[in-house]
Amino acid sequence: MTKSIDLNADMGESFGPWSMGNDAALLDIVSSANIACGFHAGDPDTMAKTMAMAADKGVGIGAHPGFHDLQGFGRRRIKLSDQELANLVTYQLGAAQAMATRVGSRVRHLKLHGALSNMASEDAHMARVCYEAALSVQPDLIIMVLSGTVMEQVAQDLGCAYAGEIFADRGYNSDATLITRGTPGAMITDPALAADRILSMLNRGGIVAHDGMLIPCRIDTICLHGDGPSAVPMAQALRQHLENAG
Repeated sequence: MTKSIDLNADMGESFGPWSMGNDAALLDIVSSANIACGFHAGDPDTMAKTMAMAADKGVGIGAHPGFHDLQGFGRRRIKLSDQELANLVTYQLGAAQAMATRVGSRVRHLKLHGALSNMASEDAHMARVCYEAALSVQPDLIIMVLSGTVMEQVAQDLGCAYAGEIFADRGYNSDATLITRGTPGAMITDPALAADRILSMLNRGGIVAHDGMLIPCRIDTICLHGDGPSAVPMAQALRQHLENAG
């Protein structure tokens, strides 16, 4: 039986003359694009260019808000008040909506970035603050959550449209959170290994953690990080592997 699965990638992360990733090539492979909103990466010109390419290729546009941390690429944990968190998400979503409208498209989904996402995957209250802020601006927004974490439970409690996400190029702890970057098993760079691993998770209906534990969960979309040198070959291998498997 043929099944449908979404492929998404984080992109729009270049800044001025500094180039990050190959967005044009990835947009020929993925079906959803999580576009940086200028806080952890990106700038207005990059947002506009990336969204225009995504719209032209029929790829779903997502807002990808992160901490206001260009130097740390949004991967450093920052403690903010609820109001600051809500404003952080609202501001970036608004920028994404404006840019998408200007290129004749619209924002379809929202996915938190980096440390903001990792913290929200461990803290249900934080996830709720971020999601409620976004949904108050755009109630029909699809919230992309890390499957098997408290993010998913929050989305269910809010009754919003959501997509359960797993990562092709990241390793998992036994609680469905991601292994911290810089530690063994955090990153998966072999395209063939990543493709086999993802197909196994889809067939088994859950995340396979680093210790072999199966975490049953909903899987709607698979993420590939767009900033690494293996991003494009990883995306190509994964898409081909999945298509071959139906």
